[in-house]
Amino acid sequence: MINEKQLKQLVEAAIFTAEAPVTLDQLLTGVLANFSMNKPRLRQVLDQLQEDYKERGVQLVEVASGFRFQTRAELGPALAHMWSERAPRYSPALLETLAMIAWRQPVTRGEIEAVRGVSVSTQIMKTLQERGWVKVVGHKEVPGRPALYATTKAFLDYFSIQSVVDIPALAEPPESDTRERDNKEVSESGHE
Repeated sequence: MINEKQLKQLVEAAIFTAEAPVTLDQLLTGVLANFSMNKPRLRQVLDQLQEDYKERGVQLVEVASGFRFQTRAELGPALAHMWSERAPRYSPALLETLAMIAWRQPVTRGEIEAVRGVSVSTQIMKTLQERGWVKVVGHKEVPGRPALYATTKAFLDYFSIQSVVDIPALAEPPESDTRERDNKEVSESGHE
């Protein structure tokens, strides 16, 4: 039998030492296989651990692939100098393409190009797929059957998102800005 303190320590250690996010099922069939444990009880332990780490420099977070420990986002700039290897820089075109896929998935390359107003280079799509952030999820039933792209769990994990429904919504321009722009367009065209 395992007491509460030991259970929490065991779950904490299992997640801490894992190379990738850990799911409830992996915990239950792995490190907790010899203990009488169910998902609701394990969820309570994870909630307690999240609470324990709430004010610490690292947090226990749930991402699309499971649970992992990560540093607090606001500490990133201060910690960045610790590693000589820098994170890759991505072009605005790549980030715009990724954003279009995330917000409109599944989406074709042609649909992305129509919104962006410029063509999407093959290299951008290749980079997103090599990074594991985007994959082909099917083909649109139109002539030419273009590939449909969507984000992956790796994308969600990288951005600490649990599900595509958690992707922040596109910000709408404030209503006053829209009216001002519409009024300006009407006055510039000479019509009222």
